[in-house]
Amino acid sequence: MEKKKILFVSQEIKPFLPKSEVSTAARKLPQGVQESGKEIRVFMPRFGVINERRHQLHEVIRLSGMNLIVDDMDHPLIIKVASIPTARMQVYFIDNEEYFKRKGVFSNDKGEEFEDNDERSMFFCRGVLETVKKLGWKPDIIHCHGWMTSLMPMYVKDIYKNDPHFSDTKVIYSLYDNEFNKNWEGRFDEKLKFEGFSDEIIDSIKAGDYTSLNKAAINHSDGVVMGSASVNDELKKAFEETEAFKLEFESEEIQPKVMSEFFDKVIDEEALIQ
Repeated sequence: MEKKKILFVSQEIKPFLPKSEVSTAARKLPQGVQESGKEIRVFMPRFGVINERRHQLHEVIRLSGMNLIVDDMDHPLIIKVASIPTARMQVYFIDNEEYFKRKGVFSNDKGEEFEDNDERSMFFCRGVLETVKKLGWKPDIIHCHGWMTSLMPMYVKDIYKNDPHFSDTKVIYSLYDNEFNKNWEGRFDEKLKFEGFSDEIIDSIKAGDYTSLNKAAINHSDGVVMGSASVNDELKKAFEETEAFKLEFESEEIQPKVMSEFFDKVIDEEALIQ
């Protein structure tokens, strides 16, 4: 039987970024799921704070070289890769000098969140999908971690809905208590329209606030995971009311086993019908 393919997409992963709920989950889950017999790929942004020499990042020339258009501007897509030797696991990095070279992850040295975090999220999500296509690797599941991946379910279910590469792909979104404070840039709706998103999606997320983005991600996912012990009341209600498969918060020790079983459940068409 062919191995099930799981694509992990996260805004942060240990040891490339400091320990957090998101970076820890995105480090431990792929390893555990891989050890359970599934095939994995792992992606994150190549933020400027990541030490390329220490982590031995190198560019994957055959995957780099594409240009992605965001807000009617061309942006070169560079793909890098590094290994986590203790886990026999590779991590692919989405890179672009304008969006990711700065010495800050989501905010500047004054703690002010970057004005272009919306475009950085768009570039990251699109970059992952285009790179996976170039790899010729068709994921059964795309598992998203962190608000920077909140647009991914909408990309898969709307922008890429007629792309045969993702026709059978299911999306799982993990909810975390990692809110950002500043709504995305005022022209966010125009950028979404340029991307080609439906009016329904644009209307639901055009405010660019954390809650509406995460609610939309829930609404366009096949499965939703409670990645934190608690989230804000509005998102908790959206989680409780979704018709998607749900997985409650689990301790770090048993997460990989439970998640692998959850993936099987979401992939299984018969289970979806029941």
